[in-house]
Amino acid sequence: MASLRVCVVGGGGREHALARALARSAEVVVTPGNPGMPGEVGGHRISLSAAPPEDIAADLTVVGPEGPLVDGLADRLAARGLAVLGPGRDAARLEGSKAFMKSVLAEAGVPTARYGVFDDLSAARHFLAGLPGPFVVKTDGLAAGKGVLVTWDRSEAEADVEAKLSGRAFGDAGRRVVIEEGLDGVECSVHVLCDGRRVVPLPAARDFKRARDGDRGANTGGMGGYSPPPEIPPPVVDQVLDRAVEPTLAALARRGVGYRGVLYAGVMVTSSGPVVLEFNVRFGDPEAQVLLPRFADDPAEVLLAAATGTLRGDPGFVSDAAACVVAAAPGYPESPRTGQAIEGLGPDGQLAEPVEGVTVYHAGTARDPDGGWRTAGGRVLGFGALAPTLGEARDLAYRAVAAVSWPGMQVRRDIASGVDRAALSR
Repeated sequence: MASLRVCVVGGGGREHALARALARSAEVVVTPGNPGMPGEVGGHRISLSAAPPEDIAADLTVVGPEGPLVDGLADRLAARGLAVLGPGRDAARLEGSKAFMKSVLAEAGVPTARYGVFDDLSAARHFLAGLPGPFVVKTDGLAAGKGVLVTWDRSEAEADVEAKLSGRAFGDAGRRVVIEEGLDGVECSVHVLCDGRRVVPLPAARDFKRARDGDRGANTGGMGGYSPPPEIPPPVVDQVLDRAVEPTLAALARRGVGYRGVLYAGVMVTSSGPVVLEFNVRFGDPEAQVLLPRFADDPAEVLLAAATGTLRGDPGFVSDAAACVVAAAPGYPESPRTGQAIEGLGPDGQLAEPVEGVTVYHAGTARDPDGGWRTAGGRVLGFGALAPTLGEARDLAYRAVAAVSWPGMQVRRDIASGVDRAALSR
């Protein structure tokens, strides 16, 4: 039988991970992609296209980022009779508006942090005054994972609210904010695949949002991650399905909204069980880089089944552990500086001197006319490793990090290190 042709929408590290996983059995075209993606995996080609996804003939379209989903891309593709992995605009509001997401959680009875939604500064200050701290301030709209402040300092929280509501911090995305009470516990990510009727879980993962070691510094799109997290008890995934995912999907269904695609629950595992911090409507980044390599079953077949309403059972996963370490541009996330020459990559974008078990995922790179590589984004490269143990995977990822350099390269050194990250909610 001829192999599938899959279109992946997006251009970052998550989409590179999707392309490589899908190319185990399918021909893959990525739009718009990035220069580090083209090549072959297992004899199947990954190519780039500048065409819009609506104009690319494919057996399956996988939408990577949240922005196109919130904008209704999945609806437009489905209207053309195309198989698409990603929810429609109405369901994508779970990520597009944190206030909407909180209202659905309240209707569904899903455990979540105490919160308020505000577009008025004085009302927001009054709500903050009634919280014990820590304080969590989030943009209502999309902010690429960066629109969150967690602090014990009420004056800092008030200043952040004012900056967001005024539009100075995140434009229109921040003109309404969600303020939450911080929670104690251990964070993790639980991804599930939904086909409109069935829900199947993927293994748990953890990511590192803060820019600096020890969970210090500003929130970023993610500086690394690992799976499976040995500190998360196995029943947590089932608890998240029972207490959060299924009730949320049922609440959407009561509103006449179906869901096909990936649903990602960011949860805090507290002493009383998992509590939902957020829902995202796509694979996480860098969680995709540690979940997709662990598929034992064919990822293309599994994702196509989710897109076409034909999921049968839980997909299989290898027992190996995966870790990913992100290398970012200097100044990331506040004001990344780009254009630095990258040393240590070969012509194919992988390590010039390969490390077995390691894959380099391109997130923000550009090619020089002479074939060299330069930084072209905040998050530049992800170094993913698969190994029998988490410690081995972590060591391999950092060996790969050490083989690449550019001026001001920013890397956390504590990814999957066993550091206790039982920290504040995002």
